[in-house]
Amino acid sequence: MKAVQIVELTGPSTALRVVDVPEPEPSHFMSPGAGVVIDVRAAGVSFPELLQTRGQYQMKPDLPFVPGSEVGGVVRSAPEGSGFAPGDRVAGFCVLGGWAEVAVAPVAMTFALPDALDFAQGAALVLNYHTAYFSLVTRGRLAAGETVLVHGAAGGVGTATLQVAKGLGARTIAVVSSDEKERVAREAGADEVVRSDGAWKDEALALTEGRGVDVVIDPVGGDRFTDSLRSLARTGRAVVVGFTAGSIPEVKVNRLLLRNTEVVGAGWGEYLFSGGMAYAAEAGDVLARLMDEGHVRPPVGARFGLEEAGRALELLEGRGALGKVVLEL
Repeated sequence: MKAVQIVELTGPSTALRVVDVPEPEPSHFMSPGAGVVIDVRAAGVSFPELLQTRGQYQMKPDLPFVPGSEVGGVVRSAPEGSGFAPGDRVAGFCVLGGWAEVAVAPVAMTFALPDALDFAQGAALVLNYHTAYFSLVTRGRLAAGETVLVHGAAGGVGTATLQVAKGLGARTIAVVSSDEKERVAREAGADEVVRSDGAWKDEALALTEGRGVDVVIDPVGGDRFTDSLRSLARTGRAVVVGFTAGSIPEVKVNRLLLRNTEVVGAGWGEYLFSGGMAYAAEAGDVLARLMDEGHVRPPVGARFGLEEAGRALELLEGRGALGKVVLEL
């Protein structure tokens, strides 16, 4: 089968090769001896793959390896009792191996793909939307009627967070950097939009009549984090999801005392791999309901072929992604 491998750790423009490799066995390292074999129609492109091309991600497989954590496709085979059968349309989280014509996902991380969504949207479902739910609900303790401020709101995680938050009854404020990104954020459900290069903290306070927001979801990091803390209401929660800006902010913890606020980490992958596999079904059930209600509709931006995987990662690195970037097969 055709697949993309990372063959050296030199960055997205030179680290990748399209190769012929054997098809995978119906087994996954998270469920040895069992796995859902998927004929891949689309594969998601995410920040972890960009880091993997430089050896900067926490998971460091031996070279060469096939990256790609999430896919949309059709079941070729599935374990007995899994609830899946050949021909089923699914979204799968395979951790590695997704950038290929055939991939394997554990049963617990395979989800039915509704007919209302195409395969590219399926490749956008698991990582971003489960991260959004985990960040908002499990770590951010979001309640209906609260206000959420979302950084990087036009990206994959950002748009997923806006849609999930709206589906759960929250008010949403999106932070974006351009008119085009504002359009994407509004289509994803942003009630209000502020600009990252403007006085967004003051605008967020004004939009909440000086009270502040209840939850900040931040996959960006960098210099804006202090203002994120300043934008919080009393007992507000700033949820750290990632650092796509490149720099990791530091917090003067005395700020947390002033209004009884919190900084909370949201490492969905760590939670999952440390015994939280049953949690995936809980999140999957909520997201399935939000899909049925029309709240969850992953926006897909750029679409590339397998041989263009390097270009897809460069788009992500240049922060030019609008919605989810995918590889289509």
